[in-house]
Amino acid sequence: MSGRQHTEIRIGLATCGVASGARRIKSAVEEVLGEEAGGPVRVKAVGCSGICNQEPLIEVVTPAGESRCYGEVSPAVARKIAKQVASGGWLSAAADSLRLLFDDDAWRSPVKHRIDEPGGVLSAYDASQVRIVMENCGQVDPLQIDEYLEIEGYSGLERCLKDMSPEDVIAVMDEAGLRGRGGAGFPTARKWSFARAQAGDEKYIVCNADEGDPGAFMDRLVLESDPHRVLEGLVIAAYAIGARNAVIYVRAEYPIAVQHVRIAAEQARERGYLGENLLGTGFGVELEIREGAGAFVCGEETAMIASIEGKRGMPRFRPPYPAEKGLWGKPTVINNVETLACVPWIIRHGAAEFAKHGTETSKGTKVFALAGKVNRGGLIEVPMGITIREIVEKIGGGITDGGELKAVQIGGPSGGCLPAELADTPIDFEALTGAGAMMGSGGLVVLDTNDCMVDVARFFLEFTQTESCGKCTFCRIGTKRMLETLERLCAGEGKASDIDELEELADRIKRTSLCGLGKTAPNPVLTTLRYFRDEYEAHIEGRCPAGRCAKLVSYRITDKCIGCTLCAQNCPAEAIAPDPYRQHEIDDEKCVRCGGCKTICPQDAIEIVEKKRQPVKLPEFETAKEG
Repeated sequence: MSGRQHTEIRIGLATCGVASGARRIKSAVEEVLGEEAGGPVRVKAVGCSGICNQEPLIEVVTPAGESRCYGEVSPAVARKIAKQVASGGWLSAAADSLRLLFDDDAWRSPVKHRIDEPGGVLSAYDASQVRIVMENCGQVDPLQIDEYLEIEGYSGLERCLKDMSPEDVIAVMDEAGLRGRGGAGFPTARKWSFARAQAGDEKYIVCNADEGDPGAFMDRLVLESDPHRVLEGLVIAAYAIGARNAVIYVRAEYPIAVQHVRIAAEQARERGYLGENLLGTGFGVELEIREGAGAFVCGEETAMIASIEGKRGMPRFRPPYPAEKGLWGKPTVINNVETLACVPWIIRHGAAEFAKHGTETSKGTKVFALAGKVNRGGLIEVPMGITIREIVEKIGGGITDGGELKAVQIGGPSGGCLPAELADTPIDFEALTGAGAMMGSGGLVVLDTNDCMVDVARFFLEFTQTESCGKCTFCRIGTKRMLETLERLCAGEGKASDIDELEELADRIKRTSLCGLGKTAPNPVLTTLRYFRDEYEAHIEGRCPAGRCAKLVSYRITDKCIGCTLCAQNCPAEAIAPDPYRQHEIDDEKCVRCGGCKTICPQDAIEIVEKKRQPVKLPEFETAKEG
């Protein structure tokens, strides 16, 4: 960081770090440094650097910019690092049994990552990523506005207010090709321009931070790690459309994000970046932070508007669109966290610099929450146009336990499951839509050959069915009927007509639902039917090819068993009797099919066996006797 006078020991205290015990790591470091913590060595709480799978993290950065980062740090290792740094030296990863992730500050470049440790943990985590939204994440203390200002924070806002007209700002977004990062990718400039053209002085800008997709945590960690960046983008957007009222709608289940945004907003107000007469220009913006109660449907813009107004969060018909008639009946623009975080970067670096990344129709970068059966899960930012395969294999480090890629669920419940055969599909709005999925907010869940695609579809449909507001009949009842069908299939009670009924219901739900939740709810089912139809047919026969559906499989111990009793000791259902040095047996009635025994067995002596479907017994009827 520019002007750094201290050696910094950076400790990630975003949700991923806190969940991994980073607060204990920070306490251990401060305990060693004592009074020296404010001297030549500074302990700094930062947000998420994206390497969530290696938390707790410690990064040591010298005034000269030399950097080393250590992962999976324990309190004991943290103390050792602190002692060595206090004495002015480095620790040797090999000699001190440390997990050295990288030792080159060039990975912080906004253009690409580079981690040059031969054979290291992140040796392939390199040039595939481009940091625009996440350029400050893991570097700055999110609760210190001065640190944000030192790296040109709010300079984009100052330039807009003093040197650019609102129309100029919109033109820059248009030239950059920025599209909304929260769903289908509507052009940001077009949305702003439409709201700008509406009559009247009272307009609203809303930041949609109601992130609720299973497996998604992009907005959460950006707000926790760099809240001032989002605030700056929000105020620039307000200036562009002529809004003097702004709202950040963030779910209450994100307590760290809520806290950081509130503190950042107060700091921004004190420095003149929020409130009346910003920077002496006469333009002002008042901000309100609203905490949502966690309803997934409130991520839909009209349902969010209803929630902010104190009503039940339910969508309404469009048109009129919010840009014409939104919050309190006034013109309203709703952008998500990632979209707004792009705006200050574009103003500072120029539209052309942003547009040089990506594809012809999908410019810039996209932040993804990479999760599932992948070795390096976390928060990543990649240029549009990168392939699914490159994300999984290079950035994610491949499938866990040497497994084989089967599919990726992209775009959350609104997206779809794309098979391994489509792994070379580029990440852009049109390509994903053409394959039956969508970009969505950016959840990317990796699945391997042990995952059952019927069960995956059931999981996502269960989520959307639960989260349906109930306003539309087909969304309320149709998703329930679809879920019941999938549950029957997973229980081995399916029938030949189930596939046709699923497709018919899916079509009707998509055509008759009012909002995006209902229109996209069938997507996981439709894409798994499209690409994994054979698995549905197998379930109708009473088989689960992946061996995941508990009622369709059983576990059996083979003669490879040496009687070590590890399986019995770790069985949560006590379905295996601990009989030392004898071949064990599994009580099928007690077994819950958790797979723990198979995972822990050192002899690979446990196999999954498909159950044979029992023939359905039809009721017998007496034949009426003649006469």
